[in-house]
Amino acid sequence: MEKQFIKNIEFSKALEMVNLVDYQPGKVVSLTLSQNKTLSMTLFAFAQGEAISSHSAPGDAMVYILDGQAEITIGDNKIMATTGQVVVMPAGIPHGLDAVGNFKMLLVLVM
Repeated sequence: MEKQFIKNIEFSKALEMVNLVDYQPGKVVSLTLSQNKTLSMTLFAFAQGEAISSHSAPGDAMVYILDGQAEITIGDNKIMATTGQVVVMPAGIPHGLDAVGNFKMLLVLVM
């Protein structure tokens, strides 16, 4: 079998990305799609009230909101992002996310 670069998702099939992770009360659910030295792709489902506290990343992090709404803090800047919107968080700048309501996102980290 040849090496697969993407995991935890069916190949050669049209899928609704938003349906690949489910909400769970009081939890942040994640599904890693790819992870290596230069790229990480992870799907997340945040229950309302959950958060990722402020931290910085070694590469640029792009968040694509698949469902719901999140408050994203980058440095001192707060951004409200909703379904269909994308936000890029620059490398080395502290950032965090708060689930205003339930929300799902695709996180792509490029290093």
